[in-house]
Amino acid sequence: MLTETIIDFVESVGIKVFKMPIDGDTFLPGLQLKDGALIVDTEKLLYPGDILHEAGHLATMPPAIRETMNDNLPPTQENQGGEMMALAWSYAAARYLNINPHIVFHADGYKGGGENLVQNFTEGRCVGLPLLQWAGMAYDEQKAKEFNKPPFPYMINWLREN
Repeated sequence: MLTETIIDFVESVGIKVFKMPIDGDTFLPGLQLKDGALIVDTEKLLYPGDILHEAGHLATMPPAIRETMNDNLPPTQENQGGEMMALAWSYAAARYLNINPHIVFHADGYKGGGENLVQNFTEGRCVGLPLLQWAGMAYDEQKAKEFNKPPFPYMINWLREN
């Protein structure tokens, strides 16, 4: 089952996931950030790929911030940059898991821009990659050659350390 595969991956990179009912409305159906963990209500979840995007928000934040993250992230510079990082992180995760990126960037999300995001990533226009590189999580083509590592979508670290 795709949802279980995604949850197993998210847990394997160090993000706590709790499968349990969620009361009330959430930004994405069936998902909630709670004190640095991801709550998944499998009965309300509409798109399994959304798990990767929300996990990307947690994974790309410094540990001190990650531990305090809850739903409805305030529009700070850190969170706005985190949105771009979460886009790149979730694309890399989809590729790592060998699932179609459209599962993450589906037609009902991203204000209708999911197809455009997939096209951009596929063609090498990787929104969020400069921030992932700055955080020590991935390398662009040039840095990858310099450090003899594979380039993005390969991830050096799935969880931000600083």
